[in-house]
Amino acid sequence: MRPHRLTIEPVHSQLALLLLSAGLLAGCAAPTPEARRQHADSLAAARGWQRLTLPTDDFVLAAYGPAAAAGATLTIYIEGDGLAWLSRARASDDPTPLRPLALQLALQHKQGPAAYLARPCQYVDGAERRACEPDYWTGHRFAPPVVAASNQAIDALKRRYGATQLVLVGYSGGAAVAALVAARRADVARLVTVAGNLDHAAWTALHDVPALSGSLNPADAWARLQYIPQWHFIGAADANVGPAVAAAYLARFPAARRPHLQVVAGFDHSCCWAEQWPALSAPAFR
Repeated sequence: MRPHRLTIEPVHSQLALLLLSAGLLAGCAAPTPEARRQHADSLAAARGWQRLTLPTDDFVLAAYGPAAAAGATLTIYIEGDGLAWLSRARASDDPTPLRPLALQLALQHKQGPAAYLARPCQYVDGAERRACEPDYWTGHRFAPPVVAASNQAIDALKRRYGATQLVLVGYSGGAAVAALVAARRADVARLVTVAGNLDHAAWTALHDVPALSGSLNPADAWARLQYIPQWHFIGAADANVGPAVAAAYLARFPAARRPHLQVVAGFDHSCCWAEQWPALSAPAFR
């Protein structure tokens, strides 16, 4: 089933300022989508990884991974929302990230084989951009077609590398996708998130901005997630997705099933996850 065309609502000015402060908006000097793709290609190639193209029912998703990998458990890193907005009222034409932070995390993974999965419409061009409406990286960024496509792409990565179980790691909005996918699978051994928007209802309420009415909310899936081991990292100085949003997600769980939350002093939404990931993440994968 192909996604229906949706209607974009202008972003609330306070949310736009919030995104600006988090480095998620760019002005007219932003690198072109092609330059952003080339940057990610270069990062991956430096570690011997290659770009993969994963067709799904509704979208074509981009991924990066090694030519081959051996191991029963595959860790898949899922990218954040990327360049969603160009101004307070103008959605981006292409959500490919200015800085692929989840890719940077994936390339430093030390606990067995890993791969990276972009969000729908990131790093794709031409015919691969089918169904790419801006709604799918704005108000409907966690919509059912987005979750379904990510789930199908994860199936493809699992088959490609011969894995039997998965660890899903999501950065920012990718954390929401990782959680929503994990809630639909029986092969996820662990869910790890970094600066994750795990309760977008709490997030929009916190910042007094319009609800993401077209998106599924990971917090609503707590009953299906409660038996999956989880480790969530949040920066103490994160003004975008901070400890309050993480606390709202954790509060959904019974006390005995409450996931682990690590609030990291001195970190914000983007700093300094990639720089300190190998040492910081080690306890989460034990």
